[in-house]
Amino acid sequence: MTQQNRARDVIVTGGGVIGLSIAWELARHGIQVRVLEQGSFGQEASWAGAGMLPPGNPDVAQTAEARLRAASHQLWPEWTQRLRDQTGIDNGFHRCGGVEVRLPGSLESLEEKIAVWRAEGVIAVPLNSSELFHRIPVLNPEITDGYLLPELGQVRNPRHLKALYQACVQAGVDLRAGSPVIDFTWSGERVTAVKTLAEEHRADEVIVAGGAWSRNLMQRAGHDQLFEPVRGQIVLLETQSSLFRHVIEVGARYLVPRLDGRVLVGSTEERVGFQKRTTATGIAGLIEFARQLVPALGDARVERCWAGLRPYAPGGLPRIGRVPGTANLILAAGHFRAGLQLSPMTAVLIRELILGQSSHEWAGELAPL
Repeated sequence: MTQQNRARDVIVTGGGVIGLSIAWELARHGIQVRVLEQGSFGQEASWAGAGMLPPGNPDVAQTAEARLRAASHQLWPEWTQRLRDQTGIDNGFHRCGGVEVRLPGSLESLEEKIAVWRAEGVIAVPLNSSELFHRIPVLNPEITDGYLLPELGQVRNPRHLKALYQACVQAGVDLRAGSPVIDFTWSGERVTAVKTLAEEHRADEVIVAGGAWSRNLMQRAGHDQLFEPVRGQIVLLETQSSLFRHVIEVGARYLVPRLDGRVLVGSTEERVGFQKRTTATGIAGLIEFARQLVPALGDARVERCWAGLRPYAPGGLPRIGRVPGTANLILAAGHFRAGLQLSPMTAVLIRELILGQSSHEWAGELAPL
């Protein structure tokens, strides 16, 4: 630990998977970190997702999104092992593979999607009807078109967040739940304090990582970012035995099988503001979608339903970097559906930025506008 690192104090606003990942990464490099979370740690969109981890190839990826995804893809096994070694918590990470298919009657071809994956250096294997049913015998027999992503993975969101929280505790991170940030105080271009309802907190650097709630803080900083909450509803089904092992996707909707026989069905995309609740229409649509893909799921028990609010940013890219016109305010938000999957490399980029380490040129494309 260097003297330079010991002199640095960082405040992270937001205790979801992005905020906790950043806090753990910084603390592991000798930085004192305090995380201010308005509610309970990891209980918003981070907890609500299905934990899918799409693949990537850092040697071939060209766009900023593909590079961020590819770098995170490489980091997931390392982060999983380190968290398990440090906390004893298994986050459930494994490479289960994924199959994308089209429901009967769809006119959309999968050939273009296969070409995009292959252009990124990702293995994508076309599957005919017999190959599909060899892999997933319970699949609707009317589905005849699909492809396999053998490197797609998954993680159990609640377990991963529990591990991250415990790792932060062990690393000495100061974790403050029930501490909503309401404003900043400034001296010129520098944030001198972060205000909560009860007190002010001072630090050398301030990171806004509040997911869908980041826009309000950025407005307080005089730098509006047009983040929008998008509600996603999910259904958890319980089956008597494991019916299939691959994630099954149809565009933005999916079935994610857990090793214990449960199946996550998601997800809606609804622009309804900050209304985090499930609806009869949303849940019924997801159950019907599941039954269309795998008819046997019609007999599954509905164990639980929930909703989360994802932070959508214009252009679909997260904003990661220093806020223009400020000296010590950093933004890490707007990951939309990909917060969990992109969290490892997001944390690395923030650590490199704060410590002045050589970073990745493509990261500039993600900087706040």
